[in-house]
Amino acid sequence: MVMRVAIVGCGLIGHKRAQALGEHRLVVAADLDLARAHQLACRYPGCAAEARWEDAVRRPDIDAVVVATTNDALAPVSLAAVRAGKHVLVEKPGARSAEELEPVLEAVGHAGVVVKVGFNKRFHPAFLKARALVEEGALGPLLYVRARYGHGGRPGYDREWRAHPVRAGGGELLDQGVHLIDLARWFLGEFVAVEGHIGTFFWKMPVEDNGFLWLRTAAGQVAWLHASCTEWKNLFCFELFGRDGKLQVDGLGGSYGVERLAHYRMLPQMGPPETTMWEFPGEDSSWRLEFDHFAECARHGRTPAGSLEDARAALEVVGRVYRQAATSGMRPGQTGETRRAG
Repeated sequence: MVMRVAIVGCGLIGHKRAQALGEHRLVVAADLDLARAHQLACRYPGCAAEARWEDAVRRPDIDAVVVATTNDALAPVSLAAVRAGKHVLVEKPGARSAEELEPVLEAVGHAGVVVKVGFNKRFHPAFLKARALVEEGALGPLLYVRARYGHGGRPGYDREWRAHPVRAGGGELLDQGVHLIDLARWFLGEFVAVEGHIGTFFWKMPVEDNGFLWLRTAAGQVAWLHASCTEWKNLFCFELFGRDGKLQVDGLGGSYGVERLAHYRMLPQMGPPETTMWEFPGEDSSWRLEFDHFAECARHGRTPAGSLEDARAALEVVGRVYRQAATSGMRPGQTGETRRAG
């Protein structure tokens, strides 16, 4: 079944989502800036442009809505689309907080639609292969995760919407950090203990440019995570350790480097492990694979990988760290002698 789609938010991610629709059809592009909506719509024959997203999500010729707005609009647009009976793919983090996501969760229970959150990292080929290896038992019982995800920003980064506490809802921990939290939870399960630190080390902005996390499951497995926008050289590294070996994902393509997966299998005599490497060069296929998965779940009424519940769990972790920071009195922008941009 070909899905008829509306995209709300016609920036960089809106364009990426449009390009990843595959056989599905973009019917309307909506943005508060009508010129941006027209810029996206003109690339797809028969696609209309709208300035009012409220009109776009209610159209009777729409089956699904992709929400690619700034964080402050993610939950309101998703809620309106769900209430209009549409399936929804909403960009991560899904909302600015777990509390803001609750009305969407409640509405989905009454509407009978499928809502997926844009955790596209799960659909990178290295992670699909890693997941298959874990399910085959290649690592044995899982022990811990160590992961880093970072970029260096760009001139004026501290004046973009991601640096605005109301529009963004938080800084780097909420932006890229939720990907790391979601991936760690995907492999290890629920986290019962959360400790973290946020700081603004360089960028002159009221949200954090670095987030550090220590998470623990009920079984004692641990995740050490660091999300940063002071990385200077873009970096992605995700390491998963088990009793019988280790998996390591490096790179995401593009400026993050060629995507690779390494399997280090521990030998009975220990010492240097048996090493198998996979490389995944070329175009990032995760956006298309994620939308295909979303469309299949919508068709059959299945819960997607990267669900609203997954987003709520990640947002609860972020919220706990933000509350810890508020309680300690160390808010973003208070890092003493650290260097700032500007």
